[in-house]
Amino acid sequence: MATAKPIHVIGGGLAGSEAAWQIARAGVPVVLHEMRPIRGTEAHKTDGLAELVCSNSFRSDDWETNAVGLLHEEMRRADSLIMAAGDKHKLPAGGALAVDREAFSAEVTARLSALPNVTIERGEVAGLPPEDWDSVIIATGPLTSPALSQAILELTGEDALAFFDAIAPIVHYDTIDMSVAWRQSRYDKAGPGGTGADYINCPLDKEQYERFVDALLAGEKTEFREWEKNTPYFDGCLPIEVMAERGRDTLRFGPMKPVGLSNPHKGGERPYAVVQLRQDNALGTLWNMVGFQTKLKYGEQVRIFRMIPGLENAEFARLGGLHRNTFINSPKLLDGLLRLKVQPRLRFAGQVTGVEGYVESAAIGLLAGRFAAAERLGRKPVPPPPTTAFGALLNHITGGHLSEDRIESGPRSFQPMNINFGLFPPLEPGEEGSGLKGKERGRAKKRAIALRALRDLDRWLADTSLRAAAE
Repeated sequence: MATAKPIHVIGGGLAGSEAAWQIARAGVPVVLHEMRPIRGTEAHKTDGLAELVCSNSFRSDDWETNAVGLLHEEMRRADSLIMAAGDKHKLPAGGALAVDREAFSAEVTARLSALPNVTIERGEVAGLPPEDWDSVIIATGPLTSPALSQAILELTGEDALAFFDAIAPIVHYDTIDMSVAWRQSRYDKAGPGGTGADYINCPLDKEQYERFVDALLAGEKTEFREWEKNTPYFDGCLPIEVMAERGRDTLRFGPMKPVGLSNPHKGGERPYAVVQLRQDNALGTLWNMVGFQTKLKYGEQVRIFRMIPGLENAEFARLGGLHRNTFINSPKLLDGLLRLKVQPRLRFAGQVTGVEGYVESAAIGLLAGRFAAAERLGRKPVPPPPTTAFGALLNHITGGHLSEDRIESGPRSFQPMNINFGLFPPLEPGEEGSGLKGKERGRAKKRAIALRALRDLDRWLADTSLRAAAE
């Protein structure tokens, strides 16, 4: 079955290519718009679809103990073009899936070009899509053209789209040493929806603070690229090492101020300085380091932040950073099917929605394509279960990880993230792996979450199959 009116996909990167593939495989015509080579970007080198502009790695391919590997497996089961091309052109890389970038791009371009219901149009879509395009997926990535960026800003009423993110590191809760840290809000103030113990506090004495500041100042930093240098800081934020350069006590009177806090492990004394962590998702499995945006290189972040008492064995779901990015405030602007609330004919997919990583971007493209195709075929789109990697990622970008009061609080409360097990709902009591303790707990718990995900994914795929329409 085919329908006369096509779905338009803007952007021929990984997300747009995957979305177009899913739509076409459902028997629905699709027009894929890619502005290269008519208009280039600061990063792309070719006019090929799904060009990999940075690394050639899709990261871990281990679905049993790595959330990225699990996302790989879910995409394979969902007939992903990106994963099929990656598997065909993989290179030796240990446990990771690395690809021959030129062959990979050529494969994606060839497969899409070969489908009779796919039209590839070269040229920029300057501004909002025409009104007669009644179903559009915008998958323009972190280098969205200025004209389209401005149009999105005007439509949504947002005041920022391209800026330096203030990305704070995020820590897995179960790796925080609570025999050192404690839970308390400043002055025990509960606040909206709070209890008075809403933060995790890691205390530093004077000697520990001085060593920490020395390490920040000496740590190796990343440098902005030439085309990033004129982009303003997001909301006036500064890296913590820049604050430290302004005076040794700047942090202690800024994000590390100890006022209003008392350490129960030390008889209620006030620490010299403190690092606070704030709950980052509704599940309580992820906690972000408040005010810790940084330009430190990743290895330096791990080394230096593990100097903080209570974080000596911390595992990070995401490390901090400041870099130019283009993404929308998805929890505020998108519904659960990736549609723009103020204009539902427009869907967003890929990195512009606030996901990080090649595979994550392609996965959101896959979902957007399936949702749009289902609508075109007169069916009701059904989101994947939150227990799956698809669902966990979708939940993150559409607000499921935030409390209601934070969804409306603006872009400051939402930052891009890679897929990780902290985004998944915890195992229920009695589920396989839920009661394990000690060294075997970590791997077994991840495997149990992955097995649950694949079981629920297979059921969702069977219930939402579009293959019959295509055939």
